Amino acid sequence: MSRIAALFNKSKSAQKKVLNVYCTAGYPALDSTLEVMGALQRNGADLIELGMPYSDPLADGEVIQQSGGIALENGMTIARLFDQLKDFRKVIEVPVVLMGYMNPVIQYGFENFCQKAAEIGIDGLILPDLPPLEFEVQYSSILKKHHLDFIFLVTPETTEARVRMLDKLSSGFLYAVSSSSTTGHEKDFSLVEKYLCRLQGYQLNNPILVGFGIKDKASFDQTTRYTDGAIIGSAYIKALDGQKDKTAIEAATKAFLKTVL
Repeated sequence: MSRIAALFNKSKSAQKKVLNVYCTAGYPALDSTLEVMGALQRNGADLIELGMPYSDPLADGEVIQQSGGIALENGMTIARLFDQLKDFRKVIEVPVVLMGYMNPVIQYGFENFCQKAAEIGIDGLILPDLPPLEFEVQYSSILKKHHLDFIFLVTPETTEARVRMLDKLSSGFLYAVSSSSTTGHEKDFSLVEKYLCRLQGYQLNNPILVGFGIKDKASFDQTTRYTDGAIIGSAYIKALDGQKDKTAIEAATKAFLKTVL
């Protein structure tokens, strides 16, 4: 059983919602990636979504875009990230998924990327700009070969037929975007609830995590009424702003997650 599947099984048995926290590799400082991941694990994150910075991040809002820009200025690359993560499983036990975009992954070499990710202990990928047809025809076999989960995104505008198709293609979990906007924007969660209730009614194969606009315990609790958990990104990146040393990162992470859990 994969780490992600085991997490959801354990959380379901314990009637606990999964907290997935996004962080940007190479932010706040180039060498703070593992410090941030460790702080997240110690302070209650069940799953870590590690963003690979890219110059044209279509799904990301201003806060995450800025963090990615800083990370790129710091010198973060996929090769450097893999080097940073080569021994991360000695200290990080929670599932870790890499989130990014196809251009740098293809430049690295898709199979090389998957092989390296699997070798170091990555559990899955989120690549929002990979079309389902291309995934199915060209890439799914590579991911299966290297035992990596692949997570697709759905939105309130996604039809039931397409949701079911993306659910069938996904493994690990399905990422329910709370609205058709970028990360970090304020949301009307009364409308979000109707959408999530509809998704719940489909009785999909994969667990559902909801993301975009979740920032505190109130929004976490409200959105997870109809899902298996939630994803927090921009609010945590804001909390890390300027905290570059280990002690400051730990303190900022602990303080932030106390407002969620």
